[in-house]
Amino acid sequence: MKVPILLPNIFNHPFTYESSNLDLKIGDYVIVPFGKSKITGVVWNEFEKDKKKKYLIKKVIQKLKIPSLKNNTIKFLNWFSEYNMVPKGMTLKLLLLSSNVVEKFPEKNYLIYKGKLKDNNIKLSQKQKQSLKKMNISNDKFRVHVLQGTTGSGKTMVYFEALKQLIIKGFQGLIMLPEIGLTGQFEKKFVEYFGFNPAIWHSGVTKKNKEIIWSGVANGEIRVVIGARSSLFLPFKKLGLVIVDEEHDQSYKQDEGVRYNARDMAISRTSFENVPINLITAVPSIETYDNIKKGKYTISRLNERFKNASMPNYEIINLNQTKLESQSWLSKEIIEKVNLHLEKKNQILFFLNRRGFSPYVLCKKCLINYSCPNCSINLVFHKYKKNLLCHYCGYKTQLYRNCQKEGNCDFVFSGPGVERIAEEVKNIFPSKKSVIFSSDTMNKKKSSIILEKIINNEIQILIGTQLISKGFHFPSLNCIVVVDIDLSSQGHDLRGAEKNLQLYHQLSGRAGRTGKPATVYFQTYNLNTKMISDITNKNPDIFLDKELELRKSNNLPPFQRFVALIITGNDEKILEKEAIRFKNFIESTVHGKVLGPVNAPIFKLKKKFRVRLLIRGKKSLKVQSSLSNLISKFKFIGGIKLTVDVDPINFN
Repeated sequence: MKVPILLPNIFNHPFTYESSNLDLKIGDYVIVPFGKSKITGVVWNEFEKDKKKKYLIKKVIQKLKIPSLKNNTIKFLNWFSEYNMVPKGMTLKLLLLSSNVVEKFPEKNYLIYKGKLKDNNIKLSQKQKQSLKKMNISNDKFRVHVLQGTTGSGKTMVYFEALKQLIIKGFQGLIMLPEIGLTGQFEKKFVEYFGFNPAIWHSGVTKKNKEIIWSGVANGEIRVVIGARSSLFLPFKKLGLVIVDEEHDQSYKQDEGVRYNARDMAISRTSFENVPINLITAVPSIETYDNIKKGKYTISRLNERFKNASMPNYEIINLNQTKLESQSWLSKEIIEKVNLHLEKKNQILFFLNRRGFSPYVLCKKCLINYSCPNCSINLVFHKYKKNLLCHYCGYKTQLYRNCQKEGNCDFVFSGPGVERIAEEVKNIFPSKKSVIFSSDTMNKKKSSIILEKIINNEIQILIGTQLISKGFHFPSLNCIVVVDIDLSSQGHDLRGAEKNLQLYHQLSGRAGRTGKPATVYFQTYNLNTKMISDITNKNPDIFLDKELELRKSNNLPPFQRFVALIITGNDEKILEKEAIRFKNFIESTVHGKVLGPVNAPIFKLKKKFRVRLLIRGKKSLKVQSSLSNLISKFKFIGGIKLTVDVDPINFN
């Protein structure tokens, strides 16, 4: 008997094999010969459509003793492939991971995840109870519910309780987080509430642990997974609920390899599995807000902080009225205000969303800046690492260069990063302990130690990037200084205003969580304070309504579908010709308007030149299906590569 087997590779179709008298059904995991090797695949729900191909049909070698992949999950993977324009085989690879993860299927007792469910007596407020009631926790159907609440309002306790009720009924749960750095503190909170360990899933988890978790999820032994984007593809046996925390966060978008938005794909997977999903946020994404307005998503709101703690006050520090000292980025007014907070034993955060010491390094003799040889961007000087670093390709070099005029270059540093602010902070407040809170410092083993010291107020001053805005709880933090709010308004990102609103709402929410008065200070040269007033407005819906109107009038998402096409190559002139030739080929047939080609804002990336096209069309799979058909018929010359990004967030 012939069976279709999908393999985890670049092909967009299953291969036909003989079942070898094995009792095979859809979803079974099998080992089959492929070329000169053996490979694990899955019995699929459809055969290859091209029946004209003639090839030797080989036999299935072995059926693996693993719980079969559910048919609904297979349907989701097929849809995922079509929507994101990814070969079906590469979609399956997201689920199967690397070799031996599936094949070994370790026989473990999963004791670490087996703890008894804690019978805690957490008392929810009336508002929290109302929100819980609005969530679909009966596991009887798909529904998207949005839990919107100001930071510190107790959103986590609400969805913990919803998840608990489903665990009691024997279902599995998935909690998705946008950042790896959040899992440590979050795991501790989870264990305190539930009394057992969740499975943690992200790129930093060892291969051995991934093998154990994968099999534990597949056989239903593991009850809860806390994970980053890739946790979405785990083969849950009895999925009952999905939680997407910080649903607005841009980190849910996978921008390399297989490109997809994990939040949107989580919604789609739960629709195929027919289970509820809850989106958690302080300020919803535009897409989510639009679906709320249209009645597609239900919503509950928590507008008050836990124990009636007040939101911080906001103050604008006009830098036009106070002269900054040379090579200084903190005004005298700010220093005075911070000193008052320190006297009250308040913790301070200086916020600047820029890593390193300085983003621009220039020789004052030859006037040549330090740029990346692989990318068309400046190198960032990291003083603590004693090198210059490209934040895109990872290239690094020492701060030394022969000058084109004479001798060695004499460098000046233009603009600050968090390291430079940290240096100034230490000079101004020498008796206070401080720490930099960024991806450069918090992905290390010692990060848990640093977090503990911050929580215990053993560190008085934090200097942080946007990482610090994402879900951390610092009880003593009552003063935030936004060093340069003007930096956020630079650039031409169509989502820029939305991102700023969400970022600064989240950031402000780190302060005053235990009830003490708190203040957020914004340093600015810009007399037009519209962005700050949008940020500080207690009702973000006012901004979101205006933003929706603007998007609609300009045919922008969520009212139209965008598909970005990035064409890369080694030769600028050949790349330009191929981009024009490709546009001419697709323009009259694709379901949408083709914009471009134009040079990408970062024209050179990882030694490749980049040109962008953008297709704008109706929100329909017709855009993807027509484009996929055209791409399959078009042949670029050697050395030219096409990358497709459906629903792009990054336009670099």
